[in-house]
This record gives sequence, C-alpha cells and structure tokens, in this order.
Amino acid sequence: MAVESQGRHPLVLGLLLCVLGPVVCHAGKVLLIPVDGSHWLGMLGATQQLQQRGHEIVVLAPDASLYIREGAFYTLKTYPVPFQREDVKESFVSLGHTVFENDSFLRRVIKTYKKIKKDSAMLLSGCSHLLNNKELMASLAESNFDVMLTDPFIPCGPIVAQYLSLPTVFFLNALPCSLEFEATQCPNPFSYVPRPLSANSDHMTFLQRVKNMLIAYSQNFLCDVVYSPYATLASEFLQREVTVQDLLSSASVWLLRIDFVKDYPRPIMPNMAFIGGINCLHQSPLSQEFEAYINASGEHGIVVFSLGSMVAEIPEEKAMAIADALGKIPQTVLWRYTGTPPSNLANNTILVKWLPQNDLLGHPMTRAFITHAGSHGIYEGICNGVPMVMMPLFGDQMDNAKRMETKGAGVTLNVLEMTSEDLENALKAVINDKSYKENIMHLSSLHKDRPVEPLDLAVFWVEFVMRHKGAPHLRPAAHDLTWYQYHSLDVIGFLLAIVLTVAFIAFKCCAYGYRKCFGKKGRVKKAHKSKTH
Repeated sequence: MAVESQGRHPLVLGLLLCVLGPVVCHAGKVLLIPVDGSHWLGMLGATQQLQQRGHEIVVLAPDASLYIREGAFYTLKTYPVPFQREDVKESFVSLGHTVFENDSFLRRVIKTYKKIKKDSAMLLSGCSHLLNNKELMASLAESNFDVMLTDPFIPCGPIVAQYLSLPTVFFLNALPCSLEFEATQCPNPFSYVPRPLSANSDHMTFLQRVKNMLIAYSQNFLCDVVYSPYATLASEFLQREVTVQDLLSSASVWLLRIDFVKDYPRPIMPNMAFIGGINCLHQSPLSQEFEAYINASGEHGIVVFSLGSMVAEIPEEKAMAIADALGKIPQTVLWRYTGTPPSNLANNTILVKWLPQNDLLGHPMTRAFITHAGSHGIYEGICNGVPMVMMPLFGDQMDNAKRMETKGAGVTLNVLEMTSEDLENALKAVINDKSYKENIMHLSSLHKDRPVEPLDLAVFWVEFVMRHKGAPHLRPAAHDLTWYQYHSLDVIGFLLAIVLTVAFIAFKCCAYGYRKCFGKKGRVKKAHKSKTH
C-alpha cells in the first residue's frame, strides 16, 4: 500500500507542475468548432486559458450565430449559411415558449419531434455549407493546426477533423441517447446507469429498470433522425463509408463537464477527463448596482432567480403566480427577466435583463437560487454552496434536478403545475431548513476537494494531445471488435459447442456401454420366458 501511495504522489505532482507551472510546451494552433448557445459559453474559460498560455485559437462558426462573436483572445472565422440570425433566435425563443404550453402527452411528443426535425435540418444545412465551402476548407488545410477542440453535439467538427487529419478533443456535457458511451465503447448497464430523460436514480426498482431499457431503445429512433444525415454527409464529403460512431469514436480525449458529486457513479474509459464546474472557477467583484441591491436587503439577504439564456419571458398568468410567491418572502429577489413585468410585482423583487449569476451566488448574503437546473447553473450552485429551487424545463434539466433533490440539495417544482403557494413553500423550505444548506455545503466541499482544477485539467489534456499528436494509447481495442466479438458470443458459441459435443459423445458412450452390458441379458430373459410358456 505504501509503495502504491509513493507512486501516486509523483504522478499528481507532475500533473500539477505541468498544468500550473509556466508555459513549457511550444505554442500551438487550435481550431475550435463550437455549438452556439450555452455550449459555447461553457468553452470560453478554456479558450481564454489556452490563449494565455501562448496558443493561437481560431474559432470557426456560422455567420448567423447568436452568441459566438468576435473576442479578444481568439480569431473568429465565419462562413455563410442558408439561414439568418433571426431564425436561430426564433428557434431558441420557441423552445422557451413551448415548455409553458400545457398540452397532452401525445401532442407534446409530436411537437417535440417536429421541432427537433426542423432544427436538425437547419443545423445540417449549415454544416453542409461549411464542408462545401472549398475556399475556406482549403484555407483551413493550409493553416497547419495542431489540434481541434469541438463539441460533438453537432458532429460537423469531427467531419472537418477527419478531413484535415487532426487529433481531436471533444468538449461537452453529454450527448443525446448516451451516444458518448457507444462512441467510447464504455460499458453502460441498464441496471444502474439511468438513461437521459428517465428521471431515474442509480438505485432502480424492477419497473424503473424496465422503463430505463424502453427509454434507451426509443431514444435510438430519435437519435437516428437527428444524426444519421451527418453520416451520409460525411460519407459523401470524405469519399468513403462513414458511420456516426466512426465520427464520434475518432476523439483522442473526451472532456466531460460532469462530476460524480452531481452525477451518479458509472463506468468510465481511459480517454475521459471530468471537468464539471469549469464554469464557476473564477469570480469577479460585483458592480455598484448589484452591491447596492445586496446591501439594501439587510439581514435577510437575496435570492437569485434565472431560467437560463433561452427563457427570457414567461406567460403572464405564470409570471404573476411566480411574482406573488416572491413577494411573500423577506429576501430581496434578483430576477433575470426581459418580458413584460407582472402587474403584481412586489417591492422586494427586482427585474434585471442580465445578472452576474456566479458572482452573485458566491456572495455570502445569497440565501437561495431559483434555477431551471441547467448544468451550468447546477454547478455554480454546488461550487458556491447555495440551496436550490429547481424548475426544469427541457433536455437534461429534469435529470439534473432529480439528482440534486435526491442528494437533499434542493426542491424540484413542475413549472406547469406549480402554484404560487408551492413556490413560496419551496423557497421557505430551502432557506429556513438548515439541512438543505448543510447538504449543498457538503457537496461543495466534495466538489472542490481535487488535485487539479477543472480548467487546468482541460488545458492540460488539450496540450497533451497537441504534444503527442493524439492519444492512441488510451483507445481500447474494443473499437476494433465486431459486436459479437465484443460480447464474446463467438467464444460462448465455441465453448457451448464443445460442451454439447462432449455431452453428446458421453451420452453415446454410456448408451453403447449400457447396451453392451445389459442389452443381451435383457434379450436372453425375454427368450427364456417365452420358452416356459
């Protein structure tokens, strides 16, 4: 045990020296192909850190991007796409609107399917225009990049990486339908790894395991609608047969924005690095405006309320119910809201178009956090030890909220069914019941107790892939096996054939021996009996 411990300390020390020390590796060129929205916002910290370490960052994005704009620490290259920025904005806004429509389950499924198909077609057309932009692709080929950093949620980046023969680092939270498990050949048992959108924990009853399996198989159909066109596009562009798994399995390293403090323990692979909480490492001083709000709150403190970048306004009836609940607590509420102010807005509720969420959550006077349970917000709540009232709206937010509620760090409300009284009671519970604060502080302590900060770890692995032109030593041989070899069905069949053959031979030998030993005696006795009669 002592020898093992001694071997581990130099490894950790070496990693610390590499990521925290001065720049020792050569300055490289990084091609970054992000996904617009919160996906892009999550990559900004790592991008800035790479630039500060001397690397040249080139960001490649559609000219219709909403959030991807010119930046001081990267060079932005845009390419024309057959849709406008207004179309992208409408897609985000409509997503925020549909979550508040109280439709039947079947109608909701149909609407979701149509929206996914429409948005997927728009994103696919953008990828197609990029790949067929011969002048831009030639320019990229001549730029001699060292590595590609991309979010595979839209697998356009992996196609470009294969065309340019670049080692790739994936930066993501998760993929739909657990595609990251399939792409990395990572074991993914139905028995204790809950599937996305299942709202199951890792301790499932029999019926929950049935639900888990049914969801997994049904999601495959939806993912085929979204991702199979990229395989067709890649095959045409690269002039060879390519599958979605081929595109996704090409990554050297997967930087996953998860942490087992939030997520349930599950199998992992050697080329996975966990950087959950990367977005909440650094805090900035609050502006005078927000400092004034906090100082005016007195001993009661403040509540931070934001439903993310995609939900700027809420239906009037629901907004009034929320405003009514907020007016019944003594805390000052800072609510990020750009819609029409509710007519019953109380004096303790301040509407702002933007707020420094992580900086506010880090203030000692913050008592609670009302959130849509997006991964960024959840990690900021964990980092700063603020109990949460969660109103999940779509995607992985339901699963995030379930996990935090299971760990006693917050309360989950159904945004469609909740009343003003429900929100009031939830807020009073997380503020006044000390167990919520104790639980979130425990999670925060676990999350922060690590040898390397997530941002430094992300930068280390990007530079590692640059230095070594990839990481093939981390790629399991499972990628080279057929499905029946992976599950050892050929071995099982071979051994079963041997067992059956031996059993058959043994049976035949026994039958032959039995006939030799007892067959003649039986015939003699029968003949003797016939003579006596």
